[in-house]
Amino acid sequence: MKILCITYRDWAKDIYNKLKQNKKKDQKFYFHYDKKGLNKKIKSTDPDFILFYGWSWVIKKKIFSKYNCLMLHPSPLPKFRGGSPLQNQIIRNIKKSAVTIFKINEVIDGGDILYQSKLSLKGSLNDIFERMSKIGLKGTQKILNSKKTKQKKQIHNKATYYKRRKPEESEITIKELKKSDPVYIYNKLRMLDDPYPNPFIKIKNKKLIIKSFKID
Repeated sequence: MKILCITYRDWAKDIYNKLKQNKKKDQKFYFHYDKKGLNKKIKSTDPDFILFYGWSWVIKKKIFSKYNCLMLHPSPLPKFRGGSPLQNQIIRNIKKSAVTIFKINEVIDGGDILYQSKLSLKGSLNDIFERMSKIGLKGTQKILNSKKTKQKKQIHNKATYYKRRKPEESEITIKELKKSDPVYIYNKLRMLDDPYPNPFIKIKNKKLIIKSFKID
């Protein structure tokens, strides 16, 4: 079995490295960490599975129709489809989420679910990434090591969609500070920790970038 692992996110690389460390004898792993040369890599490896964990670009039909393409999405799909799923949940003070692994199809984040397990959104982004990696590793191993994995269709009329957040949305405005409660500000700060565009406050023609914070 040949598995091609594609990403540019550190938490996904962590999953991939542990998959390789704990692989079965018949499993061979390949890695690609760049958008460039993707088609060439897929063609040269001709994998049985392609893992697109932490991938931000749309996968073309000519790829997902030929190969078993899997995606990991940190939300209880069909809820919170679309970009910036962690940020869009944290800013709404959601504490209980899920890690979902699904087959890629023509509907963005709308493919059949192969694995779904609870994920806590408490703590820092690093805390959340660590939990994501552990759950994602367990779910991926279950899929790759099973002869046949149950597939659950998503109920599309229950889906919610959110757009990918833009860097300029990381600004914390005076208006927000005046009208928002401390929990909202804290959630906005912690959802924008590295590697995402950090929160900032504009002071005249300068930016004050916030790198450390806590709530009492």
